[in-house]
Amino acid sequence: MSDYSIRIYRQSLIFGLIKVVKELFPDEQLKISHSILDGVYCELENSVLSSREIQKIEDHLKNWVLADETILYETEAGTGNNYLYHCQIGNEKITMIYPPLERSGSLKHFKLIHFNPGFIILFPNVNHPETISPFIPPEKLSATFSETQRWLENLHLCNVQDVNSIISSRSSQDLIYLAEALHEKKISSIADRIFEQRNNVRVILISGPTSSGKTTFAQRLSTQLRVNGLRPVALSLDNYFLPREETPLDCNGQYDFECLEALDLPLLATHLNALIGGSEVETPLFDFVCGGRCPAGKSMRLSSDEILVVEGIHALNPSLLPSLDRSQLFKIYVSALFQLNIDTYTRVPTTEVRLIRRLVRDNQFRGIEPARTLGQWESVRRGENNNIFPYQEEANVMFNSSLLYELNALRPFAERLLNSITPECPHYEMAVHLLTLLSFFDQLDISTVPFNSILREFLGGCAYNL
Repeated sequence: MSDYSIRIYRQSLIFGLIKVVKELFPDEQLKISHSILDGVYCELENSVLSSREIQKIEDHLKNWVLADETILYETEAGTGNNYLYHCQIGNEKITMIYPPLERSGSLKHFKLIHFNPGFIILFPNVNHPETISPFIPPEKLSATFSETQRWLENLHLCNVQDVNSIISSRSSQDLIYLAEALHEKKISSIADRIFEQRNNVRVILISGPTSSGKTTFAQRLSTQLRVNGLRPVALSLDNYFLPREETPLDCNGQYDFECLEALDLPLLATHLNALIGGSEVETPLFDFVCGGRCPAGKSMRLSSDEILVVEGIHALNPSLLPSLDRSQLFKIYVSALFQLNIDTYTRVPTTEVRLIRRLVRDNQFRGIEPARTLGQWESVRRGENNNIFPYQEEANVMFNSSLLYELNALRPFAERLLNSITPECPHYEMAVHLLTLLSFFDQLDISTVPFNSILREFLGGCAYNL
């Protein structure tokens, strides 16, 4: 199944879930909160659900699937090249950003898990659409979502319209500064935590999925480390790629640059052990044009007051550096966990926020057309599911790189790119969907976005040499 098909499947199950909860708890309000692993966290607005009640919801949802009911909906054309979908449940009209399936009978694969005070509805895994992956409670990821949710509540922000209202009242500068201040405070606290462990920690490992802002985060963290008297030294895992002809192939016979084995692991381990021991090494420099290493590398030695900052998608994989003493490592997971929803039932998928970031960045700085970025997305997502997400709980700390105002700021850039995709393109449906999503966000003047903001990694004008 394509990523778009998976989204339609999930949207249809969410519709069924809303319907069932309304029947079982007519005086309650279901809140579709945020994605977590292969599912979505949900809760009732005024009640804590018991395991027995959650099982009852699941049983009724299964009965709805077995009944193979028709899912009726109306399509509404937006002001541009976008559409909304409306379903009626009792006296309430439900607005959706994906069209549901025509019948409920094909929605056979799902599971509800008690996750206090609500539950998680688990969907099929993208790579294995007919199976539900084993559920391991993501305690650190859940805590990061909860932290962001508390911050939004403190600011009295519930949904996208609240942000739009601030923009329309010409107070967007305050909104930007608030969001950026939260980032700076969190980065500073991470640097303080590393400083407290400075006698042991020699290597900082930074990982996260594509378009999370890892590069800018690493630069800002390095600045805060220097404020604390530490001397960070950057080492990129990208320079340890194997020569292209030695790169493993994926199931389609294409070079698999996303797998761990695409890196020269023995050389990386040798260099890190040597650096931690105070020896000098010549680290490689990889030429992505020719697909091999440059003739000359870069000499490096780590002094006693320096700390190595290693960034890459495999940084949290325990198999990356199995021989290193774990007490010498400080691991950070960075992801854009966007948490403002459109309304009670309609969430903004975090992966689509990253896709919009990537569309804009790829076109502005890499000359990549939007159709190509959309075409690569399923492969990128497959790589994330295999190589990044399974290890996110390995992190000592998580950093949420999302910004309240980012889709407002990115909208004009992304809309121009998405509107260039024609109906003949195989990714047209996804382009229309992303346009629909962006239509909920009022445009924002980006002139006051700080030049060290993570968003500048995508918008341009970044103060750092990325």
